[in-house]
Amino acid sequence: MNVLVLGSGGREHALSYKIKESKKCNNLFIAPGNAGTGRLGTNVHNLAIDDSKAVGAFVKSNSIDMVVVGPEGPLVAGIHDELKSDNELSDLIVVGPRQAAAELEGSKDFAKKFMMRHHIPTALYQTFTKDTLDSGQAFLETLDAPYVLKADGLAAGKGVLIIEDLAEAKQELKNMLVDAKFGDASSRVVIEEFLAGIEFSIFALTDGQGGYVLLPEAKDYKRIGEGDTGLNTGGMGAISPVPFFGDSLREKTIKEIIEPTIQGLVKDDLPYQGFVFFGLINTEKGPKVIEYNVRLGDPETEVVIPRLETDLIDLFIAMGNGTLDQIEIKFNPKTAVTVMAVSGGYPGAYEKGKVITGLRDFENTMVFHAGTASGAEITTAGGRVMAFTSFGGSKEEALEKSYAALNEVCYEGINYRKDIGFDL
Repeated sequence: MNVLVLGSGGREHALSYKIKESKKCNNLFIAPGNAGTGRLGTNVHNLAIDDSKAVGAFVKSNSIDMVVVGPEGPLVAGIHDELKSDNELSDLIVVGPRQAAAELEGSKDFAKKFMMRHHIPTALYQTFTKDTLDSGQAFLETLDAPYVLKADGLAAGKGVLIIEDLAEAKQELKNMLVDAKFGDASSRVVIEEFLAGIEFSIFALTDGQGGYVLLPEAKDYKRIGEGDTGLNTGGMGAISPVPFFGDSLREKTIKEIIEPTIQGLVKDDLPYQGFVFFGLINTEKGPKVIEYNVRLGDPETEVVIPRLETDLIDLFIAMGNGTLDQIEIKFNPKTAVTVMAVSGGYPGAYEKGKVITGLRDFENTMVFHAGTASGAEITTAGGRVMAFTSFGGSKEEALEKSYAALNEVCYEGINYRKDIGFDL
């Protein structure tokens, strides 16, 4: 099969790595890709992944059999629908939901209504617009601190605020609704009760007909500072499996969250072939959903996908055929960890184009590029630069390997957390 992966981050590098392992993969293209994906297949630097017509033309001219959509933007914009509307592409397998189903990530209010409709445990909430600002501020007064404000639409991972002070929360609500702090994404704001507990992530691949397979769970670390301090980032590292995700919690999560979600998509006639990301928190009352994503998470992908021992293309074919319930999925039982190296100043302002030295094929560590560019030299091209993934009999053994590899790599301003997994 000829496969096109859309995206340029660590998630797409990890997916490309596993796709390339398959004997069914003939030609692999990654658009736009990065310095790491260029070693696995052909980077298509000039293909705009949010231009569905251009993507469709590329698919036809290169006899692509399968398109794997990495990021959420094209899915929410309807790239699956646009591609499949072309009669010449009727047999194309597209990994990622159609636009109507992608609203699970595209609108937090939509996701909340879906959860309420299907009795899926989540935080209590209300949604407000600038016309109901006064009601929103009054609703904040009924809640205990901290206060959770979420921009309804896509905000590049920056649209969630957790605030301790009521007056500040009221002001931020005004900033979001009236002053468009997050642009159109915050034309509506979801206010939630704060949930206390420990967070983790679950990933399912579903075929749109009620069949699904579960991938390994993971725990990621969003804060820039050690001990989970400082600003939120796109992710500083991740671990899989999660030690506290035992049989009892697993059974409860599947029964109360996973299966009602998969069945709810079918009942609501939301066409969904692709990955479902469950952002969960284990509270005193059991697991609850914080958010859905309609694609794999990053950097969780860099620990989940390497653990996969089943042929990924076989899984995607079964997804396309509606036969996922007939697939037995297998994983490496060892612990996988990833540590993200980021640019100096990130998640604030940072410079690109820093030359990366010391990169090589490490014996015990996989390096997934997240924000790199290739030329005469490999340089930084993003806030998150590279993910260092290793296996071990324990998280300590795996982390030791990742940190050893990290210590051989250098670029100006390199920064990474030295405490991934500290709370496990």
